[in-house]
Amino acid sequence: MIVATLRMTSSFLYALLLAVTIAPAAFAQETPIKALGRFDGWRDNALVGYGLVTGLSGTGDSRSSNITRQALRNALSRLGTTVSADDISSRNVAVVMVTAVLPASANVGDRIDVTVSSVGDARSIAGGTLLMTTLAGPDQQVYALAQGPLLVGGYQFDAQQNAVQRNFPTTGRIAQGASVEQAVNARIANNRGEVTFILAQPDFATAQQIATAVNQRFGPGHARVDNADKVVMTGSTDNSALAGFVASVETISVRAAQQYRVVVNEKTGTVVAGGDIKVSPVVISQGDLRVTIETRDGAWEPYFTTALDGGARHHGEGSRLAGFNTKLTVEEGKDDATIQLGSTTIGDLVQGLNALHVGTRRLISILQALKTEGALHADLIVE
Repeated sequence: MIVATLRMTSSFLYALLLAVTIAPAAFAQETPIKALGRFDGWRDNALVGYGLVTGLSGTGDSRSSNITRQALRNALSRLGTTVSADDISSRNVAVVMVTAVLPASANVGDRIDVTVSSVGDARSIAGGTLLMTTLAGPDQQVYALAQGPLLVGGYQFDAQQNAVQRNFPTTGRIAQGASVEQAVNARIANNRGEVTFILAQPDFATAQQIATAVNQRFGPGHARVDNADKVVMTGSTDNSALAGFVASVETISVRAAQQYRVVVNEKTGTVVAGGDIKVSPVVISQGDLRVTIETRDGAWEPYFTTALDGGARHHGEGSRLAGFNTKLTVEEGKDDATIQLGSTTIGDLVQGLNALHVGTRRLISILQALKTEGALHADLIVE
């Protein structure tokens, strides 16, 4: 992978350009199947609850929050105390939403983390304690109970119409703050003992690699490609044997197919692309910027020439390589700045534009134009 950030120093840019030019394309590394996706049915589950945080130092919900007064009345009534709405005027209480993630396999008594967020007009929930709150799943069944003191990574102080705030004091966490009350045991196999592996990045080549590797390990017929994102494997109807089969499958390593993508982050000015993504011969003209990519047969030596610092310099020669000789030229107006490289890849193009301090917006528009023209052979993702 090549990660380029705009406005690099010229010395570092040259070193990186030379490395890109003379280094061969990296081969795909073998990756364990476990890192490429998950087994169907093995997933986390979202839990949500509604509760109260008490013990706040005057930073809770105001008296105008009817929902807070109603929730506090309900909580006190369950404890045998009856109060009216007019009796509740404290700002030491806040109504909150409580969320958690239940693992695919959880037993009664296991502890999980919870996140607590204010839903009223509380200024801060720092220093508060969450009262016992039930956490339910999408099926409306209660799976966990949460309670405990909050850990808030922020604060807010105000006095005489002056306020100082750091981070977001209306959201906090309770580490291991909920106990599982209902066991969950995900099943990944059907009645025939088949399990389905779902790829995180759908790709027919990768799916076929996985199926081939599993068949080589366990014998023909144990795995088949069902789609670009699914590989069906025949395990066992016996739970203990199935566990051993799945554990063995997860340790198998395959060469995953490369995802041809160019990711541009407009905010940070960062471009991330595969080093061997090709750019077809093309000419781009934008304002006083002109980019030319051409291909010739023969042998070449990688070199780098620049006039950005007011004088041309020659930075040495590499070994001669036979094959296609491709030339990338980037020119901008009267500065007479030129970069010439021995390959036409997206890495070379981005580095050449960086040498001229081309802004992020202009870089994005050039890449978009290349994609529209069909000269950029990869997906372009702008964040």
